[in-house]
Amino acid sequence: MTVETTLGRYLLFLGDTVEPGYAKTAFGLRDWAGERCVGELALPAATVSTGLPSLSPQQAQAQGATALVIGVAAPGGLIPESWVPALLDGLEAGLDLVSGMHVKLAQVEPLRAAAERLGRRLIDIRTPPVNIPVASGRRRSGKRLLTVGTDCALGKKYTALALARALRARGVDADFRASGQTGILIAGGGMPIDAVVSDFVAGAAEMLSPAAAPHHLDVIEGQGSLFHPAYAGVSLGLLHGSQPDLFVVCHDPGRTHILGFGDTPLPSVEAVIAQTVALGRVTNPAIACAGVALNTSAMEADVAQAVIDALSQRLGLPVADPMRGGAAFDQLLNHIQERV
Repeated sequence: MTVETTLGRYLLFLGDTVEPGYAKTAFGLRDWAGERCVGELALPAATVSTGLPSLSPQQAQAQGATALVIGVAAPGGLIPESWVPALLDGLEAGLDLVSGMHVKLAQVEPLRAAAERLGRRLIDIRTPPVNIPVASGRRRSGKRLLTVGTDCALGKKYTALALARALRARGVDADFRASGQTGILIAGGGMPIDAVVSDFVAGAAEMLSPAAAPHHLDVIEGQGSLFHPAYAGVSLGLLHGSQPDLFVVCHDPGRTHILGFGDTPLPSVEAVIAQTVALGRVTNPAIACAGVALNTSAMEADVAQAVIDALSQRLGLPVADPMRGGAAFDQLLNHIQERV
């Protein structure tokens, strides 16, 4: 699918969010499409901020914003009633509404009625294309790299974007393939994989990364985790349909439990590698781990480097924080290039 709103400018709506991990759409747009973000709008109870200017919808529209983008994910993908007045304010100010939630904007009657009255658009990013086929399982030309994770919301999208950008800078024919709402907004297209009916997830992944030239590399944004008690099914379908030649494990070394599931410990990186290889061999017997991407944003530089070095020595694989870059990231890129 493509997203016509990518040519517009955004006001990021943060709702009443207090957990930064649930605001990954807002942070992702700020970091990877910052030129299209004019500011943020938060309700009084919110404690999360992108650091962008705090603007009313009217102020944002005066500064060139064309859409109010819901930048956070509420539990269950629903739009809380407490958000509706602010969203209506955005419509009244002349902004379209863009949402990556599972519930459709038009299902919220006040929003539907206001958009119809004002001639504004309600744009749902989590709308997969029609007629997605059942996966064929057949090998296709080209190379593929998938980012996988020990959990949700810890860097799979950032890692895929950073890898694709850096590899292109090295002359590699590489594309970023978005599989979630934020990535789709950044890239201008992709497949909202977690909105696809379960029987067709692998087929949707095949559509997302079709046959390509022999040395072309698709860097595919991962979703969820094979160890996640709620979302492992999405991760598995994406893995099978992607048929990755390589994968990079994404991990937050400061996290001990699955986000939002305090009774479920985070799996080890070794366990994720072993599980990904075992399950990925169903559609690509040659699947291999290319390395590990750590999210060390909460650490000082020297502490982060020590953690990176220790894990690399333990695994015998390149380990890096893609957002810090440096020699460790170069080694990860070298390892990938040698295999594509």
